[in-house]
Amino acid sequence: MPAYVPPVADEREGLLGYLAQQRHTLRVTAHGLTDEQARATPTASELSVGGLIKHVATTERSWMDTVLGRERLSRSEREKNYHAAFRLEPGETLAGVLDLYAEVAAETEEIVAGIPDLGQAVPVPKGVPWFPDDVEAWSVRWVLLHLIEETARHAGHADIIREAVDGATAFPLMAAAEGWPATPWLQPWKPSPPPAR
Repeated sequence: MPAYVPPVADEREGLLGYLAQQRHTLRVTAHGLTDEQARATPTASELSVGGLIKHVATTERSWMDTVLGRERLSRSEREKNYHAAFRLEPGETLAGVLDLYAEVAAETEEIVAGIPDLGQAVPVPKGVPWFPDDVEAWSVRWVLLHLIEETARHAGHADIIREAVDGATAFPLMAAAEGWPATPWLQPWKPSPPPAR
């Protein structure tokens, strides 16, 4: 996927296109990382690249569950899993989390394709402290805009964490992941050679 969303024909294509672009940007922060590097928390926060990708995947899936009015997990299970969803746990791999994210993205595309009106009401779950009490429903459109916002916010976090892991930054990583040619002003990222013994 290039650095920019291609031209869009309508609102649905635009929303899904921008969500896909933000997902791609987040995935690129993991390009070339080992599981250990993806698990690393090199900044003042407890966030890692792998943990952020896992969190965004599980959050997107949860929002699609809300759109469909289904419960995969009980509220107590969601609360119990909240902090674990921010970490790449022992036994989990970066490849596994990236596969999960691809699966969630495909589910979202399929769900949204099956909704004829993006204005369809999405009832606001009650009893969640950060959800408004005075709003009865959002729309599917609102949910997609929120997912774009959520994904972009965490892609920014992942950029900072990735730079702290090995110095890699967004555009050189994107150039490496997408096979862009080297230019005088942009060199695709290359892994550092292993330290001499």
